[in-house]
Amino acid sequence: MTVDTVATAQPELDLTISRVIAAPRTAVWNAWTNPAAFEQWWVPAPALCRVDDMELVPGGSFRTEISEDGGAFGPHITGCFLAVDDRERIVFTNSLVAGWRPAESPFMTAVITFADHPGGTQYEAHVMHRSAADRDLHEEMGFYEGWGTVIGQLAAFVESPVS
Repeated sequence: MTVDTVATAQPELDLTISRVIAAPRTAVWNAWTNPAAFEQWWVPAPALCRVDDMELVPGGSFRTEISEDGGAFGPHITGCFLAVDDRERIVFTNSLVAGWRPAESPFMTAVITFADHPGGTQYEAHVMHRSAADRDLHEEMGFYEGWGTVIGQLAAFVESPVS
């Protein structure tokens, strides 16, 4: 039996955003997989991100915290990685936590893909929800603005020349 590991879009349940980033795929991948780099772009500025755990293996822990005002950090994402395919795809969910344990409040699964593009890297975030209500809530919470801002910050981070 073969399991299809490519997400099939279901518009009533999913949200997708993509962008061409003018940087090599390796640079974009490294910004995603290096916790210190990840903290620089993962949440919309001026909020700050802290990576508590980023175990980039299937079943590995993915925990970040956010500080909205530069003060105390609070929970942001608590989940786990489902797939980590070198420079091609990262799949994470907050429906499970480390070690495949069920999460208390499941909400989404995200499939992040990286592909070569003549202009650099085609980056796509495909976010799946368990219900239309969850999908609609995520959109109302500002999915396109928030995730768009974060992808813009990622692009600025990897496109800027090294001094």
